[in-house]
Amino acid sequence: MTDKTELNCIDCPHHVECGGKNIELVKRLAEKMITEEEAYYVAELFKAISDLTRVRILFCLLGGEMCVCDIQELVGVTQSAVSHQLRVLKQAGLVKYRREGKSLYYSIADSHVSTMLAIGLEHISE
Repeated sequence: MTDKTELNCIDCPHHVECGGKNIELVKRLAEKMITEEEAYYVAELFKAISDLTRVRILFCLLGGEMCVCDIQELVGVTQSAVSHQLRVLKQAGLVKYRREGKSLYYSIADSHVSTMLAIGLEHISE
């Protein structure tokens, strides 16, 4: 399928099975389909939160800005591990930091991150 506007039921390899019942739906959805580039970045976002330690760090940061040593205490992993995971989260745009002297203080990047975490928790609670 090279052009979204040239969808035709005959292009469906299962034409006999589907009978073309959904061709109008497919045409409408093709207009709204995300690009491959957008899909790539969404997949990368979910990869960034697909680690137990990173998820726990994010939930810690929902309580507010924290330094690495405080996160380490709450999550129960080494300072090195926390720093590594924070680097991954920062590269994914999920956390931000500010420097105060020699210390770095991390926080959730924006309200979208909080919303994703809340929805994830709600989803598993159903």
